[in-house]
Amino acid sequence: MQRIYLDANATTPLLPEVFEAMRPFYLEHYGNASSIHQQGQHARAAVDHAREAVARMLHCRPAEVVFTSGGTESDNLALFGVLAPGDHLITTSIEHNAILQAAQAVASRGVEVTFLPVTDQGVVEPAALLAAMKPNTRLVSVMYANNETGAIQPMDALAGIAHAGGALFHTDAVQAGGKIPLDVSPHGFLKEVDLLTLSGHKIFAPKGTGILYVRRNVRLSPMMHGGAHERQRRAGTENVPGIVGLGKAAEVCTDWLKTDGPAKLTALRDRLEQGILAQVDETGVNGAESPRVANTTSIYFDHVEAEALLIALDLKGLSVSGGSACHSGASEPSHVLTAMGLSPARARATLRFSLSKLTTEAEIDEVLKIIPAAVAHLRELSPTYNKTGAVGATN
Repeated sequence: MQRIYLDANATTPLLPEVFEAMRPFYLEHYGNASSIHQQGQHARAAVDHAREAVARMLHCRPAEVVFTSGGTESDNLALFGVLAPGDHLITTSIEHNAILQAAQAVASRGVEVTFLPVTDQGVVEPAALLAAMKPNTRLVSVMYANNETGAIQPMDALAGIAHAGGALFHTDAVQAGGKIPLDVSPHGFLKEVDLLTLSGHKIFAPKGTGILYVRRNVRLSPMMHGGAHERQRRAGTENVPGIVGLGKAAEVCTDWLKTDGPAKLTALRDRLEQGILAQVDETGVNGAESPRVANTTSIYFDHVEAEALLIALDLKGLSVSGGSACHSGASEPSHVLTAMGLSPARARATLRFSLSKLTTEAEIDEVLKIIPAAVAHLRELSPTYNKTGAVGATN
C-alpha cells in the first residue's frame, strides 16, 4: 500500500538535500563550534552560513537569529525572556500550547495575562487587542498562521497597536514559515514584529531545531545559563548538524516561495476541499472565509467521530490529523475550534488536512476516492444519521 501523507503541519519529512548537507557534520566535520582549532572553526563557519540563510529568509540581520531546540523553546524564551512580575501579557485563545502553557506559567509568577477571543473565522480583531491594552502591557503574542485552520492574522495592524501602546510584539510563525514570505525588515509586512518563532521540522529540516528572531535592541533574559553561546541568549553547545540542516531548509523554502509553488499548492488544497464538499453531504470548511496559508484545511464531517474517521483513513493509507499533533489522544475537543464557536460535537467531527510542496495531484485524486467511502461507512453506523439525511442537528 502506498501511503499518502497529508499531515505536514505536524511534521515534514527531511528533504534529501537537507540530509546531505547535514551528513558531513555527523561523520567528518564534528568539531565544537566554540573551539579555536581548525575543526572547530569549520563548524563555526557552517553555523554562521546557516544563520545567514535564515536571516535571508526573514530579511533580518544574522545577529538577530537565535538558534534553539525548536518552536516550543523559542516561544518560551520569548515570554520568559521578556516578562517580569507586574507586567501584562496579551495573547489569544487559539495559540499553540507552547504559548498557552507558558502564559499560565508566567501568570503563576506574577504576570497578568489576557487571552483575546477570535471571530467565527478564527481571526483576532484589532479592536479587541486595542481594548485589552493597559499601561503595563509589556508583550503581545499572536500566532501568525493557525496550526489547525491555517487562518492568517492581521499582523501589521496587531503589531502596530502593540507598539503604539509601548509593548513588544511576538508571533509564533511556526506554521507560516516556508508557506508565506516572512519579512521583518523596516519595509516588510512584519516590520513591527520584535520576536518571531520558527521550527525546523515544519520546513523540511530536522526535529529538534528552531529559531527565535530577536530584533536588535530587544533585551532578552536567557532561560538557560552556561556558556556565552548565541550572544549569551541561549547557552549550550551548538547542534551543528541540525543548524546546518535548518539553514539548508531555509534556503530551499526561500527559493520555493519565489516560484509558482505556493499558487500550485493553493490549487491542490482547493481541489481537495471542493472535491470533498461536492461528494460528501453535511461537511464544511472551518474558517473558509479567512485568509489562510496555502496548505491547510480544516473540514468537519457531521455525524462522524473524527477519531474513528482518522483510523479508517489510516487503514486505507492516508495520514491526516484530528487537529494539533500535540493533542493526539486527547478527549477534549480542539480549543481552537471551540474558540471559533463550534459545538463540541462538530469540533470532534473535524479533521485537519495539511499538504506540502511534495503533495501531488495524483495523491489528491486518490484521497477524493478514499474519503467519501470511509465517511459513508461510518455514517451508516451513526445513530444520528441515516440514508435520507441527518436525524439531529450537530451545531
